[in-house]
Amino acid sequence: MANDKQPITIKKYANRRLYNTGTSAYVTLEDLAGMVKKGEDFVVFDAKSSEDITRSVLTQIIFEQEGKGGQSLLPIAFLRQLIRFYGDSMQMLVPSYLEFSIDKLTSEQGKFRDKVAGGFGAQGIGPSFGSLEETARKNMALFNQALAMFSPFVAPLAPAETTPPKAEPEATTKNDIDEMRRQLEEMQKRIESMTPKE
Repeated sequence: MANDKQPITIKKYANRRLYNTGTSAYVTLEDLAGMVKKGEDFVVFDAKSSEDITRSVLTQIIFEQEGKGGQSLLPIAFLRQLIRFYGDSMQMLVPSYLEFSIDKLTSEQGKFRDKVAGGFGAQGIGPSFGSLEETARKNMALFNQALAMFSPFVAPLAPAETTPPKAEPEATTKNDIDEMRRQLEEMQKRIESMTPKE
């Protein structure tokens, strides 16, 4: 088995079979999905070319999970928007934004579970969805700040139901930029901490 530092190596052969070098056994996409759910890290290489094909295998796992009845996580509108981002000038920001958002959701999933469980009791479902909406709003604000750092001459995206921004005094501009830089550095550190170390 692999240790904490090195991910397990999976080899994919021409016959589409996947071989787990850690257990010396053939595995299926379902087995790999189980490994992900248990928090086991792995990389997948094409056995012939040695090309890293981890991304395409993980995408294939998602495709299979989405095909199972009642298990879909990705809304149609999200998938359409994701496709629109390919080749767009925003493409370089999307992975960081999605990683940051999913990291935030993962780190707070216990709180969300408690609120959702409590929300179906006497209080109704309002509080749990309100906190999810608030998190989405905060993520959009961070995304807008990151966008402003990369494209200072482009107006940031705004949610459909926001009031027009208030004009702020020019004296706060430097503080705002410093704060955005700090948040961007924090986001980068979180992304780096999620990347497997060699």
